[in-house]
Amino acid sequence: MTYLDHAATTPMRPEVVERMSQVMLEVVGNPSSIHHYGRRAHQYLEAARQVVADSLKAAPNEITFNSGGTEGNNTVLIGTALSRQGQGKHIITTTIEHPAILRTTEYLETLGFEVTYLPVDECGQLSIETVKEALRPDTILVSVMFANNETGNLLPIQEIGELLQEHSALFHTDAVQAYGKVPIDLSVLPVDFLTVSGHKVNGPKGIGVMYKRKELSLPAFLHGGEQEEKRRAGTENLAAICGLAEAIEWLPPEVQNDNQQKYAAFADYLIEQLQQAEIAFEINGDPTNKLSHIVNLRVIGVPSDRLLMHLDLKGFAVSTGSACTAGNVEPSHVLEAMYGKDSPAIHESIRISFGFGNTQEELEAFTEVLIDSIHRLKR
Repeated sequence: MTYLDHAATTPMRPEVVERMSQVMLEVVGNPSSIHHYGRRAHQYLEAARQVVADSLKAAPNEITFNSGGTEGNNTVLIGTALSRQGQGKHIITTTIEHPAILRTTEYLETLGFEVTYLPVDECGQLSIETVKEALRPDTILVSVMFANNETGNLLPIQEIGELLQEHSALFHTDAVQAYGKVPIDLSVLPVDFLTVSGHKVNGPKGIGVMYKRKELSLPAFLHGGEQEEKRRAGTENLAAICGLAEAIEWLPPEVQNDNQQKYAAFADYLIEQLQQAEIAFEINGDPTNKLSHIVNLRVIGVPSDRLLMHLDLKGFAVSTGSACTAGNVEPSHVLEAMYGKDSPAIHESIRISFGFGNTQEELEAFTEVLIDSIHRLKR
């Protein structure tokens, strides 16, 4: 099998597994305990927090460990809405957000909040003017993803943050797909909250990070003990936290150069071979302002579910969109937002995403099978 679905999740690096095993075997204390074992565990916890903070150019006391992107997004959206509803009950997000945002805003609507879902163009891009027009005096929160998980599009986070400098609304970005792929410098990026998940950067599943600008207060989402400076109750998953820190240590110093250039070359090769084989196809999303490791490919006239199953039988794992909506028959809400609900592109598109461990030889084998599969299905 060849794994080409790294946008859904990534395999853990062997070094991460080794580090987690070492922590589980050697560090037995609770980081909240005051005896020797607890103090040692606390040292490991804070060392990992420093690694995460450094990777984001943030302060350690702005970093909260949690279970992943979904918990982080829920914490920010629900916590901000409930604590600021006296100032207004209007929230802005986009139609192409991850379900961890969209299901949360739907929940908030049942509590009486009003949510504006901003549209995108056919390239899946968001206009700053659209954001500006949606802002109201009672807007308390804007949440826009850093990069889309289906198309790889990079959204204008810097520009939105600058726009909101003149407004009282807080700004959150779901950076789960972007973290580790492009530089994120929170010392200059004008956001109030940012969420990250470890399993997207070759770390363990079930661990994530919420960044909160230190000047802000946010009510705890989970209630209980006083862990994470009273921001997130529950004994910390120290092995997973140390595994995440280890994964971060293996990220290239210049994330936009090494891996992204390699994956851009993979994408170029794939597109070139499809063109030479005279396959009728389109690339969904912004052709330039995007993450290089994601290719959302529409094969004209070929149903995506049949193509995906054919590739799977041949030993290649790709997807039709977000893994968090796997198992249902609903079409991609991202492609619907881009093209409309009646577009055939919605049912003719697959997502190919490269990552750690993929080689040029694997790509060549995949491309050959992909072209053969398309010809067979068209016949």
